[in-house]
Amino acid sequence: MAKQSILGRISQLVRANINALIDQAEDPQLMLDQLVRDYTNSIAEAESAVAQTIGNLRLMEQDHAEDLESAADWGRKALAASTKGTELRAAGKTEDADKFDKLAKIAIGKQISAENEAKTAEPTIASQNQVVDQLKDGLDKMREKLSELTSKRDELVARAKTAEAQSQVHDAIQSIDVLDPTSELGRFEEKVRREEAKVMGQQELAASSLDSQFESLEDLDKEAEVEARLAELKSGGAPAVTSGN
Repeated sequence: MAKQSILGRISQLVRANINALIDQAEDPQLMLDQLVRDYTNSIAEAESAVAQTIGNLRLMEQDHAEDLESAADWGRKALAASTKGTELRAAGKTEDADKFDKLAKIAIGKQISAENEAKTAEPTIASQNQVVDQLKDGLDKMREKLSELTSKRDELVARAKTAEAQSQVHDAIQSIDVLDPTSELGRFEEKVRREEAKVMGQQELAASSLDSQFESLEDLDKEAEVEARLAELKSGGAPAVTSGN
């Protein structure tokens, strides 16, 4: 992943307005779950790319350090060769002195080459360090956003569960209001009263039947007395008078 695409991805995710996304979502919880997954995956990709960028920078820094060390080493060799050449020349050994001066020049050339390589790499290294700092800062912000997302998602889930529980309680209350248990008890009480009334009716009916039986016995007594008086009249006797009670 190129540095610019990494920075672009980080910038886009960091600028994401989570509250606006939640407001626009039909199902905020599902949207937040997806956002958490997207952020987590993007952070993992960015971390891998940033790690590679940092690794490349460290290699450049190592090469730069090696170039500086090489330049210093060639500088020491040039000094040693030049010193030796000066000693030989002072001793009158011009030919040997020329050889060491030549070696000194070769070493100086190597030193200059290493210094140039190190100097050429320095602007790139400085630029890469700035990019790495930006990438690290962007990753930190992405992690903060992920933490914010996770917190909002957890808060939303908790609120949704609370709302669901409240809805269930409300539905239960509504059900109780619709199916009032006191009305059920009232209907049962009315049924009991009807049963009690039925028993009372049966008892009253039974008592009425018993009274009618006694009344029939009195009717029979009256009929027997009427027959007796009639027989007495026919026999020419005086009718007996019964005293009333």
